[in-house]
Amino acid sequence: MLTTLLVSAPSLGIAILVGLLVGLVQAATSINEMTLSFIPKLIGIALGLIILGSWQLHLMMDFTRSIFQKILGLFT
Repeated sequence: MLTTLLVSAPSLGIAILVGLLVGLVQAATSINEMTLSFIPKLIGIALGLIILGSWQLHLMMDFTRSIFQKILGLFT
């Protein structure tokens, strides 16, 4: 559960933050376009994955290794 939270939290946090900022801009300018927030969220999440993707991958690889080691420990 902790690994899932650590891997998904940055992307979800970026999407929430970008969505909030776009919502504030939409409210201030009275632009009521529903699809306007999609592109900034997509760009924000892509940049977040570029910056944090290697850390997330290493975290998932370490978790997978530990699971396989625990499985091997059951049979020895």
